[in-house]
Amino acid sequence: MQIYLPIAELPVNMFVIFGMGGAVGFLSGLFGIGGGFLLTPLLIFAGIPPAVSVATVTTQVVASSASGVVSYWRRKMIDFKLGMMLFAGGLVGSGLGVLLFGVLQSLGQLDVVISLSYVVFLGTIGSLMLVESLRAIRRHREGDVTAVKRPEHSRWIYRLPFRVRFHQSKLYISVIPVLGLGASIGFLGSVLGIGGGFMMVPALIYILRVPTNVVIGTSLLQILFTMAAATIFHSVGTQTVDIVLAITLMIGGVIGAQFGARMGQQLRGDHLRLLLALLVLAVGLRFAVDLLWMPSDLYSIAIKKGGGV
Repeated sequence: MQIYLPIAELPVNMFVIFGMGGAVGFLSGLFGIGGGFLLTPLLIFAGIPPAVSVATVTTQVVASSASGVVSYWRRKMIDFKLGMMLFAGGLVGSGLGVLLFGVLQSLGQLDVVISLSYVVFLGTIGSLMLVESLRAIRRHREGDVTAVKRPEHSRWIYRLPFRVRFHQSKLYISVIPVLGLGASIGFLGSVLGIGGGFMMVPALIYILRVPTNVVIGTSLLQILFTMAAATIFHSVGTQTVDIVLAITLMIGGVIGAQFGARMGQQLRGDHLRLLLALLVLAVGLRFAVDLLWMPSDLYSIAIKKGGGV
């Protein structure tokens, strides 16, 4: 069954898009991730323009984060003050990311920049996750149950000015790293279409030393508001959010997440991280192949804006 995407300006098979949303939703439930960094490449591989893919996936991240925020809010496991500080930084980062997005789009370099960024980004993250998961599996086989020690407190953070007390997280730290972390996630989300939860959670734990009982809920709160802002910025600024594509992905994602969550309870954590690392590396490798492989058609015809015609 074919449906027409008004912003992407092309017909697609509804069941293929629905299946993508379901597959990424399944992985989200299985691995506990937002899935934006996997859904965006899948849409690009399916022929959706990168600009539309990146902008539309932000709506998917908003939908997947909203239900999680409600759940953690009911259990009082969200530091709203910290979340709002992260969102303030994320709002600035999202705005800057959309500006860069528009500039690259006008220069005709957006597709290349997105592909290169994903090769570097997924290659680095996937490699680190692969090494860590293999070490964890080896320790488990050798019977070493010693917990991995966290690094000591980052002393430089406590020497920074403008310190604020976060009562829910029991922290008294500078707002500078908090705003910087939020801005970084917001920037990446706007340019690459990723929620950034798989980076935000470790950063909150190991850099800011946020207690683990409020980390996930606070991270989801920041992602929800930041990606909502990115969606608005893209809708108004670049006009690349395709609502038909977004709704189809959301429906599939909600259904797939339920099955993924059930299966995830049957696998060990180190095995889950290993599978996710291999998946991330596979997507990064696909981007690298597409960049290096000679296309079948060396030329394309497009209308150039601002040509004076």
